[in-house]
Amino acid sequence: MSFHSKLNFLPCATPWKLILGLVVAVFACTTAFAALTSEGQYVVNSLVLMVWGALVMWMCAGFTLLEAGSVRTKNASMICMKNIGLYSIAGIMYFVIGYNLMYVGVEESSFIGTFALFSASTSAENQLLGMDSPVASEQILSKGNASMAFWFFQMVFVATTASIISGCLAERVRLWAFFLFIAVLTGFIYPIIGSWTWGGGWLANLGFYDFAGSTIVHSVGGWAALAGVLLVGARLGKFKSDGTVQPTPPSNVPIVTLGVFILWLGWFGFNGGSVLALASAKDAILMSTVLVNTNLAAGAGVILAITISRPVLGRVDLLAVLNGAIGGLVAITAGPDTTNHIAAILIGGAGGCIVVLGMKFLEIVKVDDVVGAVPAHLFAGVWGTVAVSFTNPDVSFVNQIIGVVSIGAFVFVVSLLVWWLINLVITLRVTELVEQLGQDVAELGIEAYPEFVLMPDQNIMPDDSSDYKS
Repeated sequence: MSFHSKLNFLPCATPWKLILGLVVAVFACTTAFAALTSEGQYVVNSLVLMVWGALVMWMCAGFTLLEAGSVRTKNASMICMKNIGLYSIAGIMYFVIGYNLMYVGVEESSFIGTFALFSASTSAENQLLGMDSPVASEQILSKGNASMAFWFFQMVFVATTASIISGCLAERVRLWAFFLFIAVLTGFIYPIIGSWTWGGGWLANLGFYDFAGSTIVHSVGGWAALAGVLLVGARLGKFKSDGTVQPTPPSNVPIVTLGVFILWLGWFGFNGGSVLALASAKDAILMSTVLVNTNLAAGAGVILAITISRPVLGRVDLLAVLNGAIGGLVAITAGPDTTNHIAAILIGGAGGCIVVLGMKFLEIVKVDDVVGAVPAHLFAGVWGTVAVSFTNPDVSFVNQIIGVVSIGAFVFVVSLLVWWLINLVITLRVTELVEQLGQDVAELGIEAYPEFVLMPDQNIMPDDSSDYKS
């Protein structure tokens, strides 16, 4: 008698048959799943990297919405162009050179990998693909996951680093100047830092710890953005001669909020996927702990940002609160695997406070960060990296400081040099008229909101409109 016929006695046929069938199937499979074979572990771990990697890739959509809603309507299309462009550049540059610089041959120098071009599956994996009846060899299974699954997961991290820069320098940086810097960042700057740390280089040997990238990803993006914004300068009219700050409210607050929620969702892949495995009960427990800590830290960042935004900024500032969530997420990213839940709340809450205070500090020193990327990613990233030493007895405070300072110095100095060279060659900043008209019309020839009437600010328009250069 078939299994289906055994269920025919149930009065409400289909729903009850389905539910009971699922229960029977779960119990029947318990023994099989209790101990995965080495090939089963390889498959599950590879699947986890690919699925979590796809979720991290979705963070690019979050950055796009956050930035497009934060800028004025006349620059929203340019934000969309920059974000899809930077993701594509990051993927190609990491494939061509970045991954090999980060992971291949690092042990020989401890400072950098190999300059060999192009990433690829191993020869054993390629040989397996060509077999009629493939049977995974121990050589393949010993890696724990497919080579290109690991490559894909690492690639979306470098794209996240690049996304941080777009919003910070929005509304005044030329498209091709920005793309050129992203190519250097994703092909060389980020991979070198990665080789020092996750690649097994000198900082890893020293004992520096950064589980999912508070410093390696977020502070690197923050340092690179800070170097660019210092060189490019503030938007026209942002800081007045009398010391006041010209408000530049976001063009679409709901889109900014949706972008932050998408980033929050993507962070579960960012931190959870960094476990790099899900083939055992231990992996499942660790990953669930990481996810809970990630969520708690973000929530605490929001609450603390709400609490201090009025005394610091003079109002309950929604944008500061949204950045508080990001600050909490960035702060916990360095150590969600070794932190208890109470500590996660404290670390994330402190991250939210740091973001609000950092936004005010940048206004005081007249640094124009359009989306608050430097406080959210750089300042909170430094805090989260140092905080690991408070919750993990095996991590040295001194080693964490050495890592933060050395990475910061390298990225900031090299980024400043690259931005400066680009400015010499093709000029970083758009002309005054382009900035007033908006990059959508002047550089792209397409408006994000064509039903709106374009009204340039006549107070700072050039006298001769022939000065316009796209």
